[in-house]
Amino acid sequence: MEQEGLLVQSMYYGRIGSEATERLLERFGHDGSFLLRDSETMQGAYCLCVRKAPFVHTYRLVHSTEGWSLQISGVRQQRYRTVETLIENIRRGTASGVRIPPLTDPLDRAQLQYFSSGEAVSSTDFAYMEMSSSSGRSSLC
Repeated sequence: MEQEGLLVQSMYYGRIGSEATERLLERFGHDGSFLLRDSETMQGAYCLCVRKAPFVHTYRLVHSTEGWSLQISGVRQQRYRTVETLIENIRRGTASGVRIPPLTDPLDRAQLQYFSSGEAVSSTDFAYMEMSSSSGRSSLC
């Protein structure tokens, strides 16, 4: 993750589970808000999670020797050198064969940390971001 740009670093939440992701996007996001987290089921992969009410849609980003791509069954995806380049191409609509809700606003982790120290959000509301889901619920990503 160190080689990624500021966009990815600001929206990368690490090892949080799918339930925590849904709560974050529902509480602090709006249609088009998105974040990046570690995949719960595939080591080294990431999940791009985007809110499109009433759901949070999750897409797996995988790395190969050719670069990063979306993992979509039966569709050969274009590869990108970095996760940031892949996300920017999805945002611009130039990633071929990709049908994802519009990615309008990254859910900036630093902004949430700022709000968590104020009155609007209590520290317990923010604490679940640091933990991965322990519910045992299965996830596609």
